Parts: sequence; C-alpha cells; structure tokens
Amino acid sequence: MMKIYIIAVFMLCSLHSLAQKDSINKDVLEEITISATRFAEKTSRIAQQVYHFTEKKIADANQSTTADLLINSGAVFVQKSQFGGGSPVIRGFEANKVLMVVDGIRMNNAIYRGGHLQNVLTIDNSVLQSVEILFGPSSVMYGSDALGGVMSFYTKNPRFSTSDKLLINGNAFLRYSSAANEKTGHFDINIGGKKLASFTSVSFSDFDDLKQGSNYYDDYPGWGKRNFYVERINGLDSMVKNTDREKQKFTGYQQYDILQKFAFVTGKINHTINLQYSTSSDIPRYDRLTETTGAGIAKFAEWYYGPQERLVAAWQFNLPASKIYDQSRLSLAYQNIGESRHNRNYRSDRISRRKERVNVYTLNADFKKNFTRDELGYGIEANFNKVASKANFENIVTGATGEIDTRYPADGSNTNSYSIYGSLIHKFNNNFTANAGARVNHSTLEADFSNKSFYPFPFDDIKQQSGSFTGSAALVYAKKAKYKISASVASGFRTPNVDDLAKIFESTSSTLIIPNPSLEPEKTISYEIGAEKYFGKNIKLGVVAWYTNYTNALTLGDATYKGQATVAYNGGIANIKTTVNAAAAFNKGIQVNFMAKINAIFSFASTLTYTYGRIKEDSGKYPLDHIPPMYGKTSVTANYKKIRAEIFALYNGKKAASDFNLRGEDNQLYSADPINGYVPGWVTFNANCAYQFNKNFRLQVSIENAANKYYRYFASGVSAPGQNLGITGRYSF
Repeated sequence: MMKIYIIAVFMLCSLHSLAQKDSINKDVLEEITISATRFAEKTSRIAQQVYHFTEKKIADANQSTTADLLINSGAVFVQKSQFGGGSPVIRGFEANKVLMVVDGIRMNNAIYRGGHLQNVLTIDNSVLQSVEILFGPSSVMYGSDALGGVMSFYTKNPRFSTSDKLLINGNAFLRYSSAANEKTGHFDINIGGKKLASFTSVSFSDFDDLKQGSNYYDDYPGWGKRNFYVERINGLDSMVKNTDREKQKFTGYQQYDILQKFAFVTGKINHTINLQYSTSSDIPRYDRLTETTGAGIAKFAEWYYGPQERLVAAWQFNLPASKIYDQSRLSLAYQNIGESRHNRNYRSDRISRRKERVNVYTLNADFKKNFTRDELGYGIEANFNKVASKANFENIVTGATGEIDTRYPADGSNTNSYSIYGSLIHKFNNNFTANAGARVNHSTLEADFSNKSFYPFPFDDIKQQSGSFTGSAALVYAKKAKYKISASVASGFRTPNVDDLAKIFESTSSTLIIPNPSLEPEKTISYEIGAEKYFGKNIKLGVVAWYTNYTNALTLGDATYKGQATVAYNGGIANIKTTVNAAAAFNKGIQVNFMAKINAIFSFASTLTYTYGRIKEDSGKYPLDHIPPMYGKTSVTANYKKIRAEIFALYNGKKAASDFNLRGEDNQLYSADPINGYVPGWVTFNANCAYQFNKNFRLQVSIENAANKYYRYFASGVSAPGQNLGITGRYSF
C-alpha cells in the first residue's frame, strides 16, 4: 500500500506543471450548500467541510444503490453485513451517530442501532437530485445523532411550466451489471402546469448472488471463500459443497422504490406533497450464514431480514415573507418503518421471527432573516416515535407456532423530542465571516416491561428524561479563487434511543445484550481547522483536520442477570452484556482533497482520509470501534464532445490487529484473522465511459475491479464484488 500512496503523492506534485490556462469549474469555487444552514448558502461562508453530489455526478457514477454511490465517492467509508445494505461511516462515527435526512426529513428513528445499519438501502439513488455530506458535529442544526455528520439526500422536485403549454418530460434507463447479474429498470415523468405539477418515479432492481474476486491474498488464500451452503434435503438440513467458491450463495435480493410528488401554488405559498415508498424482498444476512462451530458445522440454516419497508408522507410549504423572516420552510411528515429478522439454527425445525414497526411523526419549522451584515436562522423541531415489537416461532415441519421474547419491549415503547435552535452568520467584510449557533433539546423515553413472560426484570417500565444544550462557533476567511481558512468548535449530543436502552439482542451467538435503564446522552466536542488553496485557476488543494472528544460514549460492557454472567439463550450459553456509558473516548483525523484541471479535456481528483480513535481506560487506551482504515480515491476524468470517461482507483489501507475493538462491532470474526482481527489493504482499478448519441440517448459502460481482486471492507461480513462489467442505456424526453 505504501507504493500506492507514494505514486499518488507524486501525481499530485507533478500535476502542477501540467496545468493549462483553463480554469476549474466555477461551481467548485462558488458551491452552494443547503444542509449546513437549512437554506441555500455559499460554502465560502461555512466552516464545515461539505461534499456535494450533483445530479450529473450521480448519473455519471452509475451505481446500483445509494450505498455504492457513497463508496464510489471515496469520501465516505461504508460497511456491509450483507449485499443488500450499507452502513456509512463519517469521521469514525457510524450508524445511529450519523444522521440521514431525506428532503429535510430525518430518517433516524428510535430503533436505529449502534452497530451496523443498512437503512441507506431504502433511498433510491435513481431519483436523487443532489446529495450533501456535512462532516463533523451538526447537532445545532439537526439535533440528536449528528455526531459524525449529516447526509442530506434531496429527491427531484416537480417542475412547473413557464408557458400555457403543459410541460412533460422524463427519464428512463435499463442497467445490467455482471458481478451480481443485476437487472435494474427506472422510469420517471414530470407533468407540469403553471400552478400544479406532478413528478412520478418507479425503480426496480433484481440482484442474483454476488460474485467476489478470485485474485486472493497469498497470505490468506482461504479467506472469504464460500465453501458450503445449507440446503434442506429430504426434510433435513445439509451442508452442501459450493462448487463455485467465488459465488456468495444467498446474497441476492430485489428492491422496489416508488416516489410521487405534487407541487402546487396557492397565493404566495408553494406547497409540496411528498410520498415515498421503498420495500425489498427478503434479504439474507450473509455473514451469519457463513458462521460455523468449532467443529466446522454450520450455525444457522436460515438467517434473513424480512422486507425493509419505508413509507413517507410529507406536506412541505413556505410562508410569505414577513418582518421577522425573509424565508421559511415548514414540514409535517409521517413515516412508517417496518423491519423483521428471521433465523433458524442448523438442523432445528423452529424458526424465530421478530418484527418491528415504527411510526414517526415530525414537525419542522425553519426561518431565515437577512440583515445588512448578518443572516439569522432559527427554528423548532418536534419528533415522536412509537415502537411496536412482536415475536413468535414457527415449527417448519408441523406448522405449530408460539410466542418468544421480543427484541424490544413487547408492550411498546416511545420517544419524544422537542428542540429550538438559532444560528447567526456575521459578515465582517467580503472575506471574513463568523458563524455561531445554539440548540436546546428536551427528550423523553418510555418503555413498558410489565410483560415478564420471558425476562422478569426488576422494573416494570423505564421512563427517562434528558436535556441537552449544544453550541458551535466558527471563523472563516475566504478570498475568492485564492484560498479559504477556517476554524471551528462544535458540541454534539446523541440521546439514547429504544435500541440503546431497552433492547434484548443476540449480538453474536455467544453474547446477549440486555437493557440498561440508566444510560445518559452521549456528548462530543469537536475542534476543526481547514484550509483550501487555489494555485492559479487550475488547481485546488484542501486539508481538513479534526479532533473530537467523546464523553459518555456508548459501548458494550459486562453485566449480570439474576447475579449470573451467562444465560441459556437460543440453544446455547451466552455471555451477558449491556450498553454502558464509557468514561471517555476520542477520535482524530485528517482528510486531504486535491483537484486539478490539466487542460480543456482532462481533470484530476484525489481524496484521502485517515482516522484514529481510542477509548480512555484506567489501564490505558483501547481501540474505539467503527474506526475505518485509511481510505480514498484517485481519478482522471476526460470530457470531449459527446464522450465522458473516467479511470479511477479506490483504495483502503490495512486495519491492523492492534486497531481492532474485540468487544464492540469491528467484527473480527469475518476478517482475515477471526481471532485477533486483521484486514489487509487493497486497491482496485476501475473505468467508466459514457457516449451521448443525441440529446435523448446516452450509453454508459463501466468496468469495476478490473484485476478481479478479492477484498473485503473493514468490519464487513460480505466480500466486495469481483470484476464487474456494467452497461446502462439512458433515455430522456
């Protein structure tokens, strides 16, 4: 891997002499962010680092899922426990410590877990207009969960006609990729009048079992090979030899996404009705299906997630300007989320089914007032979650059913959150800007444990209240097309949710996590400095460094149940664990970004991220889990008339055993060293090319992992795709 970094640095240095008089796209210099302030703002006035996907960049990437889109950027690390999913990591924070927002509506709910979270799958990248990744704590603007950052996804909006003629346009594409025999189809249509418009989108994807690379590591020739799978033969589970060990049996799934938006105008008010629905087939939990006992016998015959459903219904509108605000955005939203887990031990006739349903209601009201030198933003937010959890078993031979323990309290649980925030941007002059903000939040949680059929805990319910105050301050000095320097400090918080506080969960086949009613909110304070330098009109170099102090960090700790450290569970003996507030932790890191326009045709870009994290303990410092190895992307892009082509490398450094957290969610079991944890570094070489035949039709061809390298992302239980040929035909009208 060191050779890769040396070559990358050499390319960065040498490109300065290759640059011509053509300038970098002006959009880079005057990029606009919405996520940082909830209203359009120039990034030159914002201290936080923002990565922006435009609609064109999303289409050019030509990725199968939104998780793959994030991976392809090189700016975000993504973990996968199964092919149908993806858990983004931002600055060493993952899952429920990274906030996902779709069209201004927060996705994170009361059962977002602290391990690996695959909900990004429910966002259809085919219908995205833009994506903004806001790095660093963002609790002032977004409240709980935004410790590592915010990923804001914006779907396409209906377009009005500017004439008396009805505006009708749309897009369609078909895509095939070879690694998983992917077949994807998408169609969207916009019908717009002067005051009423509609946008409709439908997407469907079908994936077969994923093939991994066959170019294995010499030191780990058997790592990740699918040697067997379980098949029921004559009523008996049997381990069947996999004749194609590169094919990851039981990874395939289907995905369905529908979006419908209506936009209409009444007087001076613009309204949008936003309806979204995403669902899938059953999705096999591939990592669990590969586990074996010490004797080499499969642990599970079945382990899969049921359809992952997300329904959104929102009414969003603005109010006419008044004396106390110039811009406004109000949103009332309802979400219905369904997920389930189904697992059956090897040669057992009993399958366990655990189902969760979450109803979420949100209210957001955001306002902005402009003054001569100041921009004042303020707003309120209310969020209500109600969780229902059911569980039963079924005998697959006799059909008999019965109750089993639920994942969350059987008699229900709920969370409520109320916030008020304010932010101020003060412009000292055209170059010098100061930002400040504060947020007050109050949260409640109730969980009913009166049903003691399975676990008679020494409490009937859990009722918790917590309040949080967060603030931020930043200074930005930017001189257009020359440089930008920024420094900021921001605090963040994350209130324990139902998953943290009230879950009964089998983390592994030998570990059972039980509730902890005394958890407190996690808190961070983060310091960040950044610098961007433009060399002439051709080259941009950016460096961002951060340090985050993390208190009350949630992690697993030893626990007892009825005075015992182990318990009989799911046919075996499990060690008792519970989620606890660790004394303190920290993470720090640096990200380097480089862009250069070589000439009118060629451009170059590279990004590299390094993160280091530790838990502070009396005995010393222990690795913080979820910290990815060094990762990045380097690419050369060419645009010439009707042709666009890109050659790029994606790469990860090694994750050494000394950096693995063996007590948390680093999943050493699925690494090259299942005892101590180790993931070797890797690099893949990729290319894509697009040809625009005319204004309507575009053909895209891509080759990913050209060397058919076998590799696996850190903490992932499924291996990455091998050599993958993709073909996409797009038609616009």
